[in-house]
Amino acid sequence: MKKITRRSFITVCGAAAAAMALTACGGAASSTVASSAAESTSSSAAAETAAGTLSGNVATGGSTSMKNVIAALTEGFAEVEPGVTVSYDPTGSGAGITGATDKTLDIGLSSRALKDDEKNDVDGTTVALDGIAIVVNKASKVADLTVEQLKQMFTGEITNWKDVGGDDGEIVLVGREAGSGTRDGFESIVDVKDGCKYAQELTATGAVISAVEANPLAVGYASLSAVGDTVAMVTVEGVECSEDTVKDGSYKIQRPFVFVTNKSVALSEQAQAFVDFATSKDAADLIRTAGAVPVNE
Repeated sequence: MKKITRRSFITVCGAAAAAMALTACGGAASSTVASSAAESTSSSAAAETAAGTLSGNVATGGSTSMKNVIAALTEGFAEVEPGVTVSYDPTGSGAGITGATDKTLDIGLSSRALKDDEKNDVDGTTVALDGIAIVVNKASKVADLTVEQLKQMFTGEITNWKDVGGDDGEIVLVGREAGSGTRDGFESIVDVKDGCKYAQELTATGAVISAVEANPLAVGYASLSAVGDTVAMVTVEGVECSEDTVKDGSYKIQRPFVFVTNKSVALSEQAQAFVDFATSKDAADLIRTAGAVPVNE
């Protein structure tokens, strides 16, 4: 049964009262008023449906790299369901997966694919793809690196920029903290898991970019969606990091943006509606505007 709102209830009751009062004045008048009441009620119900009928909160949290994507999706969803609030706690992919597992989050956010052991408790739905850009200081002469060179640089085998086409100077490695989805994605793809010789391990994507911007000898990695014009992106094996190259798979350092949900409990109606919206074709342009690559369009 459709829920009748207070507004619809008052509209119906008011019209009904008017119809009763005018019955003595003739059946035609009564019929006219009743018809108007029906039209008013129908219009009111249609307006409510168009504006959305859900309410409540959807708790999301996890990947800091998904900040722009979540902000865009939240803004777009608010136009469809203005009564629903979507909260976001940027705590890192590991915390997002844990939050979905222990049910403290409706939707965990991960910027890496789920591991096999994690799939026992949670499901992952890819909503977008993200290129992990390799960033250097704008003063750097290095414009291209191979995956093998990156591996040797981040494990300390190559320690001087002159060995990869740059000026003489010690390479300063900047990365994310343990548990970061960006770090896990980069290290897994480049095959340097737990072997990086970082000079700095920072807790946010923006912090990595700022550190590289401030140091001519620094190199780091960051989500494509977060990279602006304060640093330079190098190509990887001749391929730039862009939406097209991520989508067609030619850019090698990329990862998924994943919604993580608990297997043992059903999502609330409002949380399911947000997932449905985020994975719909309607969300593609929002995801693209946020700097990521939509998977459904």
